[in-house]
Amino acid sequence: MPNLLDRRDAFRLAGLAGASFWLGAAASRAAETPANDDFGIRYCLNMSTIRGQDLPLDQEVDIAAHAGYSGVEPWISKIAAYQQSGGSLDDLRKRIEDRGMQVESAIGFAQWIVDDDAARKKGLEDARRDMLLIKSLGGTRIAAPPSGATKGAKLDLLTVADRYRALCEVGAEVGVTPELELWGFSANLSRLGEVACVATEAAHPRACIMPDVYHIYKGGSDFAGLRVINGAAMPVFHMNDYPADPPRSTINDSDRVFPGDGVAPLTQIIRDLHAGGFRGAFSLELFNAGYWKRDALEVAQEGLAKMKASVRKALG
Repeated sequence: MPNLLDRRDAFRLAGLAGASFWLGAAASRAAETPANDDFGIRYCLNMSTIRGQDLPLDQEVDIAAHAGYSGVEPWISKIAAYQQSGGSLDDLRKRIEDRGMQVESAIGFAQWIVDDDAARKKGLEDARRDMLLIKSLGGTRIAAPPSGATKGAKLDLLTVADRYRALCEVGAEVGVTPELELWGFSANLSRLGEVACVATEAAHPRACIMPDVYHIYKGGSDFAGLRVINGAAMPVFHMNDYPADPPRSTINDSDRVFPGDGVAPLTQIIRDLHAGGFRGAFSLELFNAGYWKRDALEVAQEGLAKMKASVRKALG
């Protein structure tokens, strides 16, 4: 019962402060978002989707371009490995730009949220390093999941908000926005109300959130909660679907499927997001071993086609 009361109290706090903050945050981010297409929605390839093919980063970029995406979402570990193997990030940035794409976001795991002071300090240092890497590719956003706090004690949301604000301040110094990412399997930041509260109470102009269809389901939140969050506070939204089986209790990342191939209420999700002001990027994030056995370009093309079909079904 105490956890339930804490969650309700936190959500009330988010509700009280939320309206003015989310609107202000949306305005501050408008300048960093270029012109859109497809009902104002852009389409991005998260490189986890073709991760199992074990391709070099520059080839992953080419695949995204050939498939027709307007953006990419690489993993920090892959960028670092590319650089360490002698690859030029300047050349890679030009490659991305020459193909008419942008780096919408990146995936990193800096432990900015943890209780241990020394570990948290190192987490902020790691976040700065990761931000500088993504900035070198022209990127302006990076995922900020609750890495290091997925197990154990439930953290106080206002304390987490202070820590997220510190991360946002690092981002402001570097010029990269950390997107507070919801992880449905985590002990912390597994619900929409929690990420909304933390981002609101951080009271920072860069604060924003990164939801995910699968993770919202896994964490137990109702998708109706998306209706009360300003869509512009979600610059990147991880798009995917999930099957009816396995059930919520045992489903995991590898069970995600292409949009429209599962049972998620995508039509209502997309309508609610769009009505709420979402004009960002749907980033296809999958970890499906079956897709990893296929040709990477075919997977990327099918994923894009099914994202667009889901959007047309909802908004067309």
